Amino acid sequence: MKIKSLHLAWTLLVACLLLFSAGWGGVWVYASQHSVPKPLAVTIGGAGPAKGSTALASDAAVRLGGLDLAAAKQKLLERKTALSQLKLTVDGGTAGAKKTTWTLAELGLSVDTKAAEAALATLETGGVWTRAKARWQFPDRLSVGVSWNQAAFEKRIRSQWGYLDAGEPVNAKRTITADDRVVYTAHKDAYVLDADAMFKTAVRTVEQALAQGWDGTLAPLSLSVKLKVVHPAVTLDRLKAQGVERRIASFSTDFKTSGAGRAYNVDVTARTLNDWVLAPGEVFDYSKVVAATNEKYGYRAAPVILNGEFVDGVGGGICQVSSTLYNAVLRAGLELVERRNHSLPVAYLPMGRDATFAEGAINFRFKNTTGKTIVIRTEAEGRHLTVKLFGTMPQNVRYTISSKTVGTIAPAVKEVPRPSLHPGSRQLLASGKSGYVVETYRSKLVNGKVVATSRVSRDTYKAQPSVYAVAPEQVHPDGHSGEKPLLEDGVAE
Repeated sequence: MKIKSLHLAWTLLVACLLLFSAGWGGVWVYASQHSVPKPLAVTIGGAGPAKGSTALASDAAVRLGGLDLAAAKQKLLERKTALSQLKLTVDGGTAGAKKTTWTLAELGLSVDTKAAEAALATLETGGVWTRAKARWQFPDRLSVGVSWNQAAFEKRIRSQWGYLDAGEPVNAKRTITADDRVVYTAHKDAYVLDADAMFKTAVRTVEQALAQGWDGTLAPLSLSVKLKVVHPAVTLDRLKAQGVERRIASFSTDFKTSGAGRAYNVDVTARTLNDWVLAPGEVFDYSKVVAATNEKYGYRAAPVILNGEFVDGVGGGICQVSSTLYNAVLRAGLELVERRNHSLPVAYLPMGRDATFAEGAINFRFKNTTGKTIVIRTEAEGRHLTVKLFGTMPQNVRYTISSKTVGTIAPAVKEVPRPSLHPGSRQLLASGKSGYVVETYRSKLVNGKVVATSRVSRDTYKAQPSVYAVAPEQVHPDGHSGEKPLLEDGVAE
């Protein structure tokens, strides 16, 4: 009985050893195969793109199932080389250059087979069990990484057609002629190389071709040079939309009797004001014109008004420009923001129609209420100053200006001492001039009929005193107001 049990144990042990040997042998034989498991396809694409590149994904596949490992690796290498050497022909077309053919590698294509090679390497690396496990778990699809480098693509394209990028667009132009016509010159577009669009088209074209089994043996793929339109910053439509259609107001004054310094100041201020552009809703600020003129040209000495008297100063004449502009503004129906008359009447305009300027104290401002752009034009020739406004205003609308004196201010008497005079005697040195209170009105006419009238200002012009010389003991002491001297029609030195 004991012998039978021992015999059975040995029999079972031998059977187990035989089974283990057979099983291990099978595993060893399985792991030692030098072929690629079946079925297996290698898909072109699938690798993540590097920064600045674009991935290429397609359904084209390289069949490796059943091949010897060495043959499979060789086929991967051949596929990598073949993909890199596939060709793309770029046709210059209207760009005026001949067709040029490059390989995909030259155009920035990169092929990466490292992942597929690493997967194949697991079939022959490590121990029996490791290799058997790798073969058993081997995926049924491997990917060859394919990516594009856009910078390299564009560099290659520009090496042939980069001269196209030299084109520059030309802005539309608005010209106001000597006879006040507004003439527009159309803009010119530029056509430059659209390398970005070409790159995207190339990637898409190659993807589709590979998906359909293209291998480059028949003919290269083709691509045309693409151009894009570059519009200038100022197009004709945009310029015309500003609404500068015609002359909407004009006014002129003379400075024929002005001295050289005053004439110079009028001329350079008008020169600065010429072609001044006001956007819709913008407030015009005359102090900016004065500052720009002073910086660019400088002002010369000429008579100005200081505390109600004409004296020599710097900048005399700048108020003739502001006053001429003021009258054009009134006739364009624009909104007044800030304006003040001179303290004394001026020779070149009726009372109530002037606009003075005192640096840091009095300014002239108005608002562009036309809803469109306004261009200010000036002419100062032959001692004749003209200011014109160009913009948009209905043809059947115009404005008229009228002024009337509503009050008179009698001149005061001023006495100055003169030792040579006997007590009780008087000598007239300067006759006094009356002052005035003047109201100015603006009327709007539509189709020649007045539809609205409004007062635009009520101005006071100071009286100038009669000046007498008397004996010193007869002079009455004058009070001192303590007011800061006001320099009109000039700039502080």
